[in-house]
Amino acid sequence: MSTPSILIIDDDPDFVEITQTILETKQYRVRVAYNQAEGLARVEEESPDVIILDVMMGRGAEGFVFARTIRKDPRHKDIPILMLTSMREQTGFDFPGERIHPDFLPVDEYVEKPIEPQVLLETVERLLSQKDR
Repeated sequence: MSTPSILIIDDDPDFVEITQTILETKQYRVRVAYNQAEGLARVEEESPDVIILDVMMGRGAEGFVFARTIRKDPRHKDIPILMLTSMREQTGFDFPGERIHPDFLPVDEYVEKPIEPQVLLETVERLLSQKDR
């Protein structure tokens, strides 16, 4: 089996660097994008095995738009998306995990930042194993 590829889409360079370093400890191939447009370009170039996506980028909640765009594209609709965000901290708005509506927020996992490195790795592993089914 080839090395799984992970795409991180987040506008915080420090977060991206730390997350990339954590993922690379497990030998994942990590690609990065700093906004929705770059993220879409990366997905087109090489369909990743998992996407780690922030909500709040650029002019607002670009992560929502990105997730909906990916889910509407038959070529990419099955890529697992881990939404990793500090939205609650920034806005006070929260999404309890079990009540995320798949049309409103079409992601596989939703986790608030900060995330412990081991939790990040376990979540990515779980998403990869679900994709292989």
